[in-house]
Amino acid sequence: MSESRLWVVVLAGGVGSRFWPLSTPQQPKQLLPLVTERPLLVDAVDRLRALAPDSQMLILTNAALVDPIAAVLPHVPRNNIVAEPRPSGTAAALAWAAARIRERAGDEAVMISVHADWSVADPEGFRRTLRAAAAAATEHESLLTVGIVPSRPDPGFGYIQPDGEVEEGIRRVERFVEKPDRARAERMCREGYLWNSGIFVWRVGDFLGEIQRLTPEIAPALQKYPTDIAGFFGAVTPVSVDVGVLERSKRVMVIAGDFGWDDVGTWGALRRVRTRDASGNATSGHVVAVDARENVVHADRADVVLYGVSDLVVVVRDGLVLVTTVDRSNDLKALIDALPAGMRERA
Repeated sequence: MSESRLWVVVLAGGVGSRFWPLSTPQQPKQLLPLVTERPLLVDAVDRLRALAPDSQMLILTNAALVDPIAAVLPHVPRNNIVAEPRPSGTAAALAWAAARIRERAGDEAVMISVHADWSVADPEGFRRTLRAAAAAATEHESLLTVGIVPSRPDPGFGYIQPDGEVEEGIRRVERFVEKPDRARAERMCREGYLWNSGIFVWRVGDFLGEIQRLTPEIAPALQKYPTDIAGFFGAVTPVSVDVGVLERSKRVMVIAGDFGWDDVGTWGALRRVRTRDASGNATSGHVVAVDARENVVHADRADVVLYGVSDLVVVVRDGLVLVTTVDRSNDLKALIDALPAGMRERA
């Protein structure tokens, strides 16, 4: 299909508390150089620029992040950086974005929705999958989601059960499964389930039609406030797009993606996406590791020496040092809630 019809929507709100103490409300996860030397958001936009020009990219965020995002993405038009007045769930955010795209390009425009804070090891494979999804969404007038071929039975993800094949590589969705326990995740991987990545592709007219038909949490607000962003976000009932649209629709299809996708959800995840040394240490900054294996270190303007330790996460920022294990880095919210207010608010 013609790529002139492709639009990209990047969801770039949120704080990313699991990357404390580096992430802050003013510099959240998506603005941090966690995988490469550039912020995750910059990497996300650059890998999509071969699909859509800057003028056809919308960045959805919150008001506090508009200026920082504009600073790292100077080529994206400022009015394409959309500040949501309040967090209202992904269904509202994507409905608002789809309505803006329809205004500019009509119902036939194809919208690709991604998050700002992922890692993709094979960008060209990623783009090939999105092109195939866009063609299928147009051909079948459907809502396409990209299901990631699992590399491990991870209970931290939702899963998609594919159903019958519509065409080669495109299948209907039987159901979505919320985060399972490990035993169930292992079983689903054996049975051919896919990870629910949160990558969506659809024509804006098809998506807005399903919103109107299936999503009472959003549809009345969109009708009443079609161009009033404050009125719209103030009137919606927050709901995720998975619950508010995809789980209710009979028009959802899935394409399998296998391009080294990772949601970079925790410090421990950096062992999967960063370049590692011969002992498996993933480091950033001035780090010396002696007889040390499988550690994650982020040293911000500090020297860190590791000796005889394994599976640690060490983060140094402005005189504050976090030391935990890779496993416990999955649950930093519990730590942050337990900290004295003064220490918690330093980040």
